[in-house]
Amino acid sequence: MNSLQLFLPCAAGVEGLLADEVHRITGLAGDDLLTGRGGVVLNASWREALRLNLHSRLAQRVLVQLSHTPYRSENDLYEAASAVTWEAWFTNRETFKVEVTAQHSPLKSLNFAGLKVKDGIVDRFRNKTGERPSVETQWPHVRVFAHLTSDMATLYIDTSGEPLFKRGWREDKGEAPLKETLAAAMIAASGWDGTVPLYDPCCGSGTIVIEAAQVACNIPPGQFRRFGFERLVPYQEHVWKAIWETGKAQKREPTAPIFGSDVAFRMVDFAQRNAERAGVADAVNLRGGDALQRMPPSETPGVMLVNPPYGERIETAGVAGKSQGGRERAETEDGGDFFNQLASHWKKNYPGWTAWVLTPDLKLPSRMRLKESRRVPMWNGPIECRLFRFDMVRGSARDKSAGDKSAGEKSAGVNDKNDGS
Repeated sequence: MNSLQLFLPCAAGVEGLLADEVHRITGLAGDDLLTGRGGVVLNASWREALRLNLHSRLAQRVLVQLSHTPYRSENDLYEAASAVTWEAWFTNRETFKVEVTAQHSPLKSLNFAGLKVKDGIVDRFRNKTGERPSVETQWPHVRVFAHLTSDMATLYIDTSGEPLFKRGWREDKGEAPLKETLAAAMIAASGWDGTVPLYDPCCGSGTIVIEAAQVACNIPPGQFRRFGFERLVPYQEHVWKAIWETGKAQKREPTAPIFGSDVAFRMVDFAQRNAERAGVADAVNLRGGDALQRMPPSETPGVMLVNPPYGERIETAGVAGKSQGGRERAETEDGGDFFNQLASHWKKNYPGWTAWVLTPDLKLPSRMRLKESRRVPMWNGPIECRLFRFDMVRGSARDKSAGDKSAGEKSAGVNDKNDGS
């Protein structure tokens, strides 16, 4: 168990950030830590697999690779599965489930492929122990993943159980909640390091601010949940308890103030209760208020991280979405464009702040009449998004004299013309 090949899947666009995080957690680098498509691959120990489950904010799961073989048919999958020493990982008392993903696989049915992997596992147990484990599709004790390419089949056993974005504290949530792993990716991509204030003016049930507060307080994201590895044969309670206690002991006072606000007071209540369960109630300052009216929460400029409302009317945003020319527009209740008004409010009242906005609208900078200084591709599930960075200064470049207009636009990152980006 001291030499395992792990695969940590993540959202598309987050692979580099995850590799940096894994390096900070494990110290691994070079050939022992490789960035791939949809995740990172690393050579690590069982103990490091447990630590990654506890500490990774960006990974979706921690998978142990058990087989990597060529295949041409479903029978090849059966042979590959029956050759794995599953009895070294779980017993026939545990229920299990097989999940299959594929890229360019020649097989016609992934369901049938999964059935053949299941048969290989069951027959292996029956031949070795005389008994077979049961399949459970809803709440299995053990999850097995098979990934198929055009000619290779890889089998993994999952150590996480529930996906890692399920931190264990978000019991209250509104519509279209942001996954905790994506909120953590926004924080990592912004470069926020806990030394300046952070503010989310559309905080909803508090996902971004709670993730940031846990970073500021050095609270492991997995501290309040259980894991799949607790049902696996290599699990030793005293080893895990020592790792968990070490993580818990590293908690500190927040290194920077964290603020959140939302137009719906109901959502602020949700966020407050979630913060209490996440152990950061004293580290976040949550208030009600319209994002178009809220003034800066601190005298010191900081970072705004926003996953603003978009599309159909969402109560947590206080704005409505209307279809216009095949596109959906987020509008305020008086019919004004929400994002245009938000940009005007920020330019007027938030000089010195840096705003990061996650949106599926690639034309958002033009609509906000702002020039982004950076754009980071990021996926929200199946939705392709961009995380735009806007560096705010007071007022409009048109208020400046002709002589310093060009310099002002370069330093401010503000563009009063639609840039079409």
